[in-house]
Amino acid sequence: MAFKFKGVDFLSFDSLLSEDELLTRETAREFIEDNLIPIIEQCNRDGRFPRELIKPMGELGFFGATIEGYGCAGLSNVEYGLVTQELERGDSGVRSFVSVQSALVMYPINAFGSDEQKNYWLPQLATGEKLGCFGLTEPDFGSNPGGMRTRARKVGDEYVLNGEKMWITSGSIADVAVIWAKVEEEATGEDGAKDAQVRGFLVETDRPGFSAYDVHGKWSLRASITSGLSLQDVHIPASNLLPYTGGLKSPLMCLNQARYGISWGAIGAAMACYDTALQYSLLRKQFRDEPIASHQLVQEKLTWMISEISKAQLLALHVGRLKDQGKVGHQHISLAKRNNVWMALECARMARDILGGNGITDDYPIMRHMMNLESVKTYEGTHDIHALIIGQSITGVPAY
Repeated sequence: MAFKFKGVDFLSFDSLLSEDELLTRETAREFIEDNLIPIIEQCNRDGRFPRELIKPMGELGFFGATIEGYGCAGLSNVEYGLVTQELERGDSGVRSFVSVQSALVMYPINAFGSDEQKNYWLPQLATGEKLGCFGLTEPDFGSNPGGMRTRARKVGDEYVLNGEKMWITSGSIADVAVIWAKVEEEATGEDGAKDAQVRGFLVETDRPGFSAYDVHGKWSLRASITSGLSLQDVHIPASNLLPYTGGLKSPLMCLNQARYGISWGAIGAAMACYDTALQYSLLRKQFRDEPIASHQLVQEKLTWMISEISKAQLLALHVGRLKDQGKVGHQHISLAKRNNVWMALECARMARDILGGNGITDDYPIMRHMMNLESVKTYEGTHDIHALIIGQSITGVPAY
């Protein structure tokens, strides 16, 4: 039994939003209700990403939404956050797709790319005519990206790339991959070893030697494409190198953009679980032929959920305002991502508990959100890694 989403606003949160912010959220909300909610459970069952939604999302300006020009919407960071909230209220996998296209592909091209790269790729990525993926994580290196083994070697006016990437959203449907690799430089360090600087490359996926394969058997993010990438002597022109020379800082800046969107998206998943549990508890009757919402234990769970969702809303909004003012720090985004994803996962577990056995079926969205959030808690910086980022910020001492 599906319930129509009624919205979640216990603290008059909407009063803190501008008319443009409310309109942006409502546009995304209507799109999700009309286009994703009716099909998402079947997509999850089938392990199918709803590619038919790519073009409509491009038309609404969801891709690269905060970028100015190039056919992008030029939204504020708060407006973009509200979009990702609604996307993840539909499904984490669909929000992941938009996050990758926007924060991990379009952002580095816009921030680090040449005018030629920006003019060619950004307009096509904004409409969804072209799709991208982000290759940083490797089979043996997730939380420690600096250990990557992927290498780029300069040969004349080309680079030759070799390596493997893993857990790549949209990998097998992408037209371009933003690949991070260590470039073997001729200069040597003090120890006599060659320096290897992390650089970003735009790799068209139809180049010889590039291949992608999908990860199957997933219990999480089933409506999302997750891939592995292999680069075997892939030749690209030197003009495909992103000019910015920030080293490992560059991909981490990209991840920061994605983590920000996740901090809002997780609220959407929590809202879906809370609203479902609340409506269910008012209809489900037990014992004295009264709704289970009349029981103290159920009310305590619902109270915990709405309390944490309300706090998460305020946290995400404040971080978004700081971001729009150019005052946000990576530690602030880590705090929001860590707290809000943990909160959403706990909400999913409590909501499942309220629904009892019905909570494990896909007549309701709760189990799907719970499984998805297990991945969201891990990717873009695990729960524990974000604790260490925050810990270093408040103590000044790195613990990793």
